[in-house]
Amino acid sequence: MNLVESYSFGRIRISGEEYSRDVVVAPDAILDEQWWRREGHALYVEDISRYVESYRPRVVVVGTGYYGVMKVSREVEAYLREKGVKLIALDTRRAVEEYNKRAGRGERVLGAFHLTC
Repeated sequence: MNLVESYSFGRIRISGEEYSRDVVVAPDAILDEQWWRREGHALYVEDISRYVESYRPRVVVVGTGYYGVMKVSREVEAYLREKGVKLIALDTRRAVEEYNKRAGRGERVLGAFHLTC
């Protein structure tokens, strides 16, 4: 199971591996260890839809950065609501805790973590 072992500004450790770029993770897979988005401090449907379509989570936990700078667009909120997927957007420190709690309970959760800002 992929749990986040530690997070600090610009670094995250997941199941023994350290990453220094934004990452998308599920309990049973690292879906993208170099997650690039259209705009660095915003999240759009095109940035997350392929992971939602392929993994089909019940919950998406978005880490919006150490200081919570990354904004989740209203289009993402609407897209996930339409798919019946719960969105939880928190600063990455709190998002990691939420992701681990849900993954540890066996929920079908997707974590999308912005590591800086």
